[in-house]
Amino acid sequence: MSGGLLVAGTTSDAGKSVLTAGICRWLRRRGVRVAPFKAQNMSNNSAVVVGPDGRGGELGRAQAMQAAAAGLAPDLRFNPVLLKPGSDLASQVVLLGEAVDTVTAGNYHALRPRLAAAAYAALAELRAEYDVVICEGAGSPAEINLRAGDYVNMGLARQAGLPAIVVGDIDRGGVFASMFGTVALLDAADQALVAGFVINKFRGDLGLLRPGLDMLHRVTGRPTYGVLPWALDLWLDAEDSLAYGRVLGRPAAPRGTEWLDVAVVRLPRVSNATDVEALATEPGVRVRLTVEPAELAAADLVVLPGSKSTVADLAWLRETGLADAVLGHAAAGRPLLGICGGFQMLGRAIHDPVESRRGSVPGLGLLPVEVTFDRRKTVRRAEGTAAGDTDLPVDGYEIHHGRVSAADPGLPPLLRYADGTGEGARLGAVYGTHWHGAFESDAFRRRFLADVAGVAGRSGFKVAPDTSFAAARERTLDLLGDLVEEHLDTGALWRLIESGPPPGLPFVPPGAPD
Repeated sequence: MSGGLLVAGTTSDAGKSVLTAGICRWLRRRGVRVAPFKAQNMSNNSAVVVGPDGRGGELGRAQAMQAAAAGLAPDLRFNPVLLKPGSDLASQVVLLGEAVDTVTAGNYHALRPRLAAAAYAALAELRAEYDVVICEGAGSPAEINLRAGDYVNMGLARQAGLPAIVVGDIDRGGVFASMFGTVALLDAADQALVAGFVINKFRGDLGLLRPGLDMLHRVTGRPTYGVLPWALDLWLDAEDSLAYGRVLGRPAAPRGTEWLDVAVVRLPRVSNATDVEALATEPGVRVRLTVEPAELAAADLVVLPGSKSTVADLAWLRETGLADAVLGHAAAGRPLLGICGGFQMLGRAIHDPVESRRGSVPGLGLLPVEVTFDRRKTVRRAEGTAAGDTDLPVDGYEIHHGRVSAADPGLPPLLRYADGTGEGARLGAVYGTHWHGAFESDAFRRRFLADVAGVAGRSGFKVAPDTSFAAARERTLDLLGDLVEEHLDTGALWRLIESGPPPGLPFVPPGAPD
């Protein structure tokens, strides 16, 4: 068997990533050897994979999550092309894990054939190795301005002969019009591959929705394979930080008498915002994303997360008054954490001839370090311990151009690599590290939060002794599998995967414009 399916969507954030993961988990439970695939992803949330040659490479974090749902280690072929936006007009191109170019709307056209060829080759290899490959589309398949060069939506489906389902987010409104319009803007050959629909994030009485599902079937000739309910617990591993609300997750009641309030600055070009998800899994920890200077003053801990454009986001901090709020928070002796790009902003100076090409710019001056950007990006897994406690293991990963090029002698590190080399810094209540994912290490996260609570004067906050971030992630994946099994017509999905799109699907006018 070499089955496959394309999960397309009416919009970005319609639910393609979570539905793909849920189908992968469902198939894995059936004993099927299944792999995820996304030809091209645009996201600054990425994960690190160590390839056969020992070198680290990047893929979209959503595909790493889908791999876990399938019971697999991440593979760079699961996301052969990753675009990491550095501004509104330019993106870094990561091809099979390695940064190879920067593209704009002007030069992307010339690079696209190379990217498409790599994506098609990766999918062919995966289909030869696995029983089923569940492919995730990008954006909408009805982006008619991009269809000519598409290799991630219907272009991929046509090339690989994949049946497609279209998922729509009912919470946005207009889901029936979006689904109908998605099909009606495709040409006849593309429409012949679109087998049906899935509705996502439904709240209410399904009986009220049923007449609309029947009407959609009549006007398109395609069924709805199921309606997935709204699930509050699906918030881990967001592909895009914009998918978060103001408060991450569902904060559990504190084990002690006080809450710990964490304010994360939502940078314009935030990268790997998923780092703070681990903090949000702890009972009594309320994590919120904000762009309001006043909200930093009330927080117990302020976090500056990673950034794809560190110098530009540092300038934005100053323009918005957030930099002054961060400095005031630190001056009051309250805890402040910088991760990767956020760590770099905390230093005395950033020397950047690579990313922003602005040369030397002053940092916030809260840590006595200087950062210099190298042309070669550091992409690797990281293992070690907490500084000062070799019995406290910490795992993470690094994705950055900047390196600490100067630091005051004797500045204590926050972490240590396995060889004993120091990493990051701590000065009073200011913490910094280049490691992403460090707070997924449960014991280290607990000690860090206990330190923060002590400095912030939250004596009533108690760290839970039993929170497991890995277990929380696994519960999320199991929930996705449960939703697919309970709310979708899995028999019909299996027939699609096994046999392809049903023959004789009707054409829905007007079709793609000339």
